[in-house]
Amino acid sequence: METAQLRQLPGECRALLNKFYRAHRSHMRAPAGACYWVAEHSDILAGLCLSDVEVGQWLTGLLVTPDHRSQGLGRRLVAQALAGCDGPVWLFCEPRTVSFYEPLGFAEATVLPEALASRLQRYNRHKTLVALCHDNESTR
Repeated sequence: METAQLRQLPGECRALLNKFYRAHRSHMRAPAGACYWVAEHSDILAGLCLSDVEVGQWLTGLLVTPDHRSQGLGRRLVAQALAGCDGPVWLFCEPRTVSFYEPLGFAEATVLPEALASRLQRYNRHKTLVALCHDNESTR
């Protein structure tokens, strides 16, 4: 695999990440005011978003192009994004993807900020998602 550059996109480049999601027929969108992270090599190969929540961050929108999956790119991107975070980072994922996040230090969340707890409850009406948390304090 070619070496991908991992970087945080400036806020004004949010449209580029949304274009990437649309190009891959994803329902994901880059929320306004988030931090946007990408892996790129001439084009975006992977992306994710980190949004502020009460006492930490909420990771959403992790997507790696099909041709670059299972090569460690998603893990590298998540690790790079986490390195810049203070405090816990939460995410919601399908049960089958928990094993992707565990080696990165994520574990099942025992407590969620109220905004995320109510959102997870709403999401779980239509599909089953698991809440995970990375206690970023242990990496410092």
